Amino acid sequence: MGQVILRPPAPADEDRFLSAMRASRRAHRPWLYPPLDSEAYRGYLARLDGERKFGYLACRGSDDEIVGWLNVSEIVRGALQSAFLGYGGVAAHAGQGYMTEAVRLVVREAFGALGLHRLEANIQPGNLASIALARRCGFEQEGFSPRYLKVGGRWRDHERWAIRADSLPRATRRRAI
Repeated sequence: MGQVILRPPAPADEDRFLSAMRASRRAHRPWLYPPLDSEAYRGYLARLDGERKFGYLACRGSDDEIVGWLNVSEIVRGALQSAFLGYGGVAAHAGQGYMTEAVRLVVREAFGALGLHRLEANIQPGNLASIALARRCGFEQEGFSPRYLKVGGRWRDHERWAIRADSLPRATRRRAI
């Protein structure tokens, strides 16, 4: 551990991000469709409002190489204190533990600095790598939603995986990035 740093994506990351996403297209499809051109990347940045949606780049600490990206979105405050987690890794760095570390860091951020109680990841049933990642990071399957999200122009089934702040050791909850 300690190989990954999280930071917000910035306009200066555009070329590196788009290059990494284009190179990872085969690994991502049909599970997710990240920005692949300048207009889509700029739109993504514009949606990161710092209130209801936060974005993070997972970068290798030794050289700032982008190894993945994550979003905490649709934050609901009040009695719920919940949000959705989305993520995608860079194919060239698959299987090296970077996304496991990145998801764990974002979970700590969500339950620490963001003050959330619950984080939910909706994962297509055939995306075994993503399900394994969620499980490794302490998420538990809560249910199944048929035709839940429109991905790649089609309504797709999703499993609902979630983690709660009170399911983590107290020391882990208090540390924020």
